[in-house]
Amino acid sequence: MAQNNTTIKKVNLQAMKQLDAEQQLMVLTAEECGELTQVCSKILRQGTFDKKREHLVEELGDVLCMIQLIQEWDIVSWQELEDRAEVKRTKLSKWSDLV
Repeated sequence: MAQNNTTIKKVNLQAMKQLDAEQQLMVLTAEECGELTQVCSKILRQGTFDKKREHLVEELGDVLCMIQLIQEWDIVSWQELEDRAEVKRTKLSKWSDLV
């Protein structure tokens, strides 16, 4: 079984090398966002925030890393992200007590 997993990892690595930098950033960001979605869902479904907090921090950090890389590769600027965050805060203030 371990040999099979090694083969799969090599194939995935080869596939990633065929993607350009922007494509890699998009694929990896989507994957990390998916993992963050999963841990949030598990916390809600299982009611285990204290037990899953460390995993939440890991996934939030991974998504933050991908956002930083997207900015470093000049796909978006921090100013664009900050502007959009402000738009979202305004929207949230209309229907949520979080802001």
